[in-house]
Amino acid sequence: MRKKIIFLVFVVAIIAGVVVYTRGDKDNALDKVILHKVTKEPLVINVSEAGSIKPQEQIIIKSEVEGRRSIIYLIKEGTYVRKGDLLVELDVSELETKRADQEIVVENAEAGKLVKADDLVVAQNQAKADVELAELKVRFAKEDLQKYIEGEYPNNLSEAEGKIKLAEEELERAKDKMEWSKKLYDEKYLSETEMRGDELAWKRSELNLQTAKGNLELLKNYTYKRQVAQLESDLSQAEMSLERTKRKASASVNSAEATLRAKELEYTRQLERLKHYEKQIGNAKIYAPMDGLVIYATSANNRWGNKTPLAEGTEVWERNELIYLPTASSFQAEVEVHESNLKKIVPGQKARIRVDAYKSKIFYGVVSYVSPLPDAQKMWQNPDLKVYRTIIKLAEGGDVLKSGMNCVADIIVDQFEETISIPIQCLVKEKGKSVVYVVDSEGKQERRVVEVGQDNNRFIQIKSGLKEGEMVMENPPLSNSESDETKKVVEEDDSTKELKEKITKEHEARRAKFNKSASGVPGLSAATNAVNDAPVSTLKEEQKKTNDVVNASAVSSVVAVQKTTLEQ
Repeated sequence: MRKKIIFLVFVVAIIAGVVVYTRGDKDNALDKVILHKVTKEPLVINVSEAGSIKPQEQIIIKSEVEGRRSIIYLIKEGTYVRKGDLLVELDVSELETKRADQEIVVENAEAGKLVKADDLVVAQNQAKADVELAELKVRFAKEDLQKYIEGEYPNNLSEAEGKIKLAEEELERAKDKMEWSKKLYDEKYLSETEMRGDELAWKRSELNLQTAKGNLELLKNYTYKRQVAQLESDLSQAEMSLERTKRKASASVNSAEATLRAKELEYTRQLERLKHYEKQIGNAKIYAPMDGLVIYATSANNRWGNKTPLAEGTEVWERNELIYLPTASSFQAEVEVHESNLKKIVPGQKARIRVDAYKSKIFYGVVSYVSPLPDAQKMWQNPDLKVYRTIIKLAEGGDVLKSGMNCVADIIVDQFEETISIPIQCLVKEKGKSVVYVVDSEGKQERRVVEVGQDNNRFIQIKSGLKEGEMVMENPPLSNSESDETKKVVEEDDSTKELKEKITKEHEARRAKFNKSASGVPGLSAATNAVNDAPVSTLKEEQKKTNDVVNASAVSSVVAVQKTTLEQ
């Protein structure tokens, strides 16, 4: 019981202390008014960004070997090298093995190319011989046809006609002899046998004449036509055979040429691969292209987040930057400007550079370049951070500055020799207007709208609305101030109304579909209708009650924990 009383007294004391402290703060806030006297002073509008010093001109040494390679030799950083000195050597033992294997492949490809070149010559010679033989057959067929029509046939025709004339003459002589034989037989000068022999000779001559005439008709009507047709067919077959031979020969030569071209391409491809391996092996040793001071890329540039220093045994990828060789004694500052200040920065603006190594010395330069796009690596690390790479060329410092030094650049946006400016905390926004609170000599506060100019995140220029000598509040009341976000109100234009109606219709359709699906489940349909038909005010009251219960439970849990702690 005693513990409970002590706990209640402790809780009451805490509540009373909080109330008294809160009232005391309010009373003190009314009494503590910080004033600033308005004066005309020089004002510099600048943007300060951190960065690093880099040479204006430099040769970037990159890895030209494909894939991921280990460094087996690396020159020491800070060494002054001469043109031709070895800077880096990469491990390419794997490529050397591939080159040895590729040399064998190239030899085989070259041998295959030579074989196919000989095959092409053989195919060309064979094709030429086949075509010449076929052409000879065509010529012989033409000559045979011409010989028969113009030589053999006329000779055979003349011979047949001559045989007919001879047969006619023999027949005439045999007939005369037979008639004389009959007369002599009648007069008993010849025997019957001699007369019969002459009669038989006449009949033989008559038969020979008929045979000669038949041979002539056979020659004209059958033998000549058949022989001409046969010879013309032989000529046609020879011509077609010639065409087939030419096409076959052409196909054979084309096939041999295609095979040879394929072998030549294969040889060329394998030879190019061998040259590629040799080039990659040659790229493994990187020599200084000119005299200069060796600066590791990892030391001079941490934009990619690689803070591991370059060393022997480190693995690098193709196109990775390895070494920088400055080619001039002039330097530049490379800074990253936040997007909120980007609109203020343009090329040609002057800048003051402070280097950590020479804090008492100021270097001067001019903005020469502002990247049009944000730094991709920074954006990848933090999507909400957008910075733009900006380069400032320095007019001096080549004798003391070194690449990689940290620096801070003050980019001069504008300068005013004499202007009214006030601390930026004196200004508040009320209903879209810039307002300050002026306090007169009697302590009265006056709300005054002013026209503002540029600011440097500490002071802001006042173009009109304030006079020199007036006093303004550095802690103005914020009850009436508002941000731009709180003033934005969505106005319902035609497109907004149409979208709202469309969403409402889709919601009603989904609810109807759900009610239809729930109609078959006992109890679910009634509960759904009760929720859908309930007034909005009722739903809000139920939600408020639920929130109150949750909050009360949370408070009870906290009090219980405190009580347990106190008892312990």
